Amino acid sequence: MTCASCVLRIEKALKKVDGVGEAVVNLATENASVKFDSTRTEKLKLKEAIEKVGYKVIEAKASAEDEDEIDEAAQLRQSVYQKLTNELIFSAALTIPISIFSMLVMYQPFYEMLNWEMGTINKILLLATTPVLIYGGERFFIIAWTNAKHFSADMNTLVAVGTGSAYLYSLIATLFPWLISIHGHADVYFDTTAVIITLILFGRWLEARAKSKTTDAIKKLIGLKPKTANVIRNGNEVTIPLLDIILDDIVVVRPGEKIAADGIISDGSSSIDESMITGESIPVEKTIGNKVIGGTINKFGSINFKVTELGKKSILGQIVKLMEDAQASKAPIQSLADKIASVFVPIVIGIAIITFFAWTFLSDTGFQTALINFVAVLIIACPCALGLATPTAIMVGTGIGANNGILIKSAESLELSHKITDIVLDKTGTITEGNPVVTDFIQYYDNEIELLQIIKSIENKSEHPIAKAVVEYGKSKTVEWLDVDSFEVLSGFGVKASVRGKTILIGNDKLMVANSIETSLAERDYSNLSNQGKTLVYVAIENRLASLIAIADQIKPTSKSAIADLRKMNINVTMLTGDNERTASSIASEIGIKNYIAQVLPADKSSEVKNLQQKGKIIAMVGDGVNDAPAISQADVGIAMSSGTDVAMEAADVTLMKNDLRDVVKAIKLSHLTIKAIKQNLFWAFIYNVIGIPLAAIGMLNPIIAAGAMAFSSVSVVMNSLRIRRKKI
Repeated sequence: MTCASCVLRIEKALKKVDGVGEAVVNLATENASVKFDSTRTEKLKLKEAIEKVGYKVIEAKASAEDEDEIDEAAQLRQSVYQKLTNELIFSAALTIPISIFSMLVMYQPFYEMLNWEMGTINKILLLATTPVLIYGGERFFIIAWTNAKHFSADMNTLVAVGTGSAYLYSLIATLFPWLISIHGHADVYFDTTAVIITLILFGRWLEARAKSKTTDAIKKLIGLKPKTANVIRNGNEVTIPLLDIILDDIVVVRPGEKIAADGIISDGSSSIDESMITGESIPVEKTIGNKVIGGTINKFGSINFKVTELGKKSILGQIVKLMEDAQASKAPIQSLADKIASVFVPIVIGIAIITFFAWTFLSDTGFQTALINFVAVLIIACPCALGLATPTAIMVGTGIGANNGILIKSAESLELSHKITDIVLDKTGTITEGNPVVTDFIQYYDNEIELLQIIKSIENKSEHPIAKAVVEYGKSKTVEWLDVDSFEVLSGFGVKASVRGKTILIGNDKLMVANSIETSLAERDYSNLSNQGKTLVYVAIENRLASLIAIADQIKPTSKSAIADLRKMNINVTMLTGDNERTASSIASEIGIKNYIAQVLPADKSSEVKNLQQKGKIIAMVGDGVNDAPAISQADVGIAMSSGTDVAMEAADVTLMKNDLRDVVKAIKLSHLTIKAIKQNLFWAFIYNVIGIPLAAIGMLNPIIAAGAMAFSSVSVVMNSLRIRRKKI
């Protein structure tokens, strides 16, 4: 594919196939994504439809999760690139002497020194230019002929008609000069034909090189996994190819080696470098029971892990699939370019014909000037830049996102993110860590060690999240376990237990009141801690107050700065939480959020998002749980933390691999940069054609300059998109 017209032709051909619901073709990736009813059509018919309009088809895998799966397409691209290189070198080797010779013969002393007839000189130029036209220009004429058979036209048609017209005129002027000039000789434009073909080939060559860089992010991801892995089979460690790993295999990973698949550590501990997946530079400590991600690097210790996911179901496979889907999708901003591209070439051909006849019959300069201006109009026009403006920027933007642990599902969500006016944040797991911890342990008992032993041993019998937080606190103090003689859950109050013959009560203030426990000793502590929005637990031993424990879901260290950055971007931030008013107010105040809604039921979160949308707001919802999924789906842009549930991530448009709110800021900045690049690309593509075509029509652009400008326009669009990679997000 060479221009936007190619995209539209293939899409049109696919949509004509019975059973095809949607067809999206991407010029930058040279991929087609087709949704069809398998009961009404099949892949072979889709392939035939594309080949019928003149294009070769390589069937892609569902996801290029393994390097071997993209070899065929990569080899095809490489062969096309090599052929282009050969054509360019061959054409340039002849065009340079053709150009020099053509200029020198115009210099009178050199012409007199040669003492050749002009007819002889023209025949030499004919012999030198013909191979350039046949070999270097072959691709343009073949595609133009295929287009003509289907009553369509594209950029190749413009090049073929332009260079073919100049060559044909020069051929007649060389072999049959009396048909053109009564003087027996006429000017020729062999150098124009050769230079135009060579310059356009050079532009295509530069474009191919630049476009290959836009897919670097996917190539980098696919290359993360090792080629082989060491697994335990029949009690022995053996080295096998990556593709031979199966679920439940035990894989051995030594320091410095890449982890071959997703799994759970069954033996050993180590620090794992997950930066290539999450963007987090600090290695993560892992031990037995922790998950590992395929493609990450084991830094220090040796570990064994059990394989739990392979292929496209692995985290790396899902990331690659998300990126492929995003890069294959079209942003709404591209629709204008597509509409213009659909009528662009016929309009240009019409303008060129009008130019030719206007200069022929309304000017004194004659046929030759008319021909030159006709060729210039055809050559200056460039639908390529229009076709590349959006997809190249989308590819670079999604690639940068992936490198920073920000996975963007579609081009539409990337575009929409720069319009966000309000962000709604779920509290638990998004603003906070999502795990309650003991923040304050106040004792009114004379034996601290015994107190900790009693509390830890009793709470270990409970499955309540608050009890687990207390147990973890007890474990951190490394006190011994005690035998619990009896244990009873008092629903809505707490627990009652017996340890070493002592009766223990652990629970809320209602439990203390029900058992006539005096709590005035903790009154001041209770007031201070409750004002901070913390959950408070009393402990009584033998009907006497022994301890007050404060528990809270800790705010992530980066949440406050992220929210401050969002406010600097003039984005309103709202927090949703099921907590009571006091807790919600305390957390909102601590992190700088003015708007919050407390005591929100999970089912009502999407309604709150909808209420904001009805006020004309563009809403992003950030969450991590199953109960956030409806709100994430309802939002204009749904953002999920990867530490959350699969349901939330499935509903989301953007997934944050680092679980860091600062990445929400980065995603929005990335959207701004990408859309800015797209607008710049479209602006220059439109302006280039709007200015260039009239200049060529009125005779102010030589065809050779027009060819150089056309080649530059496509390359400049791709290079401008690549500039995003140098920006800091």
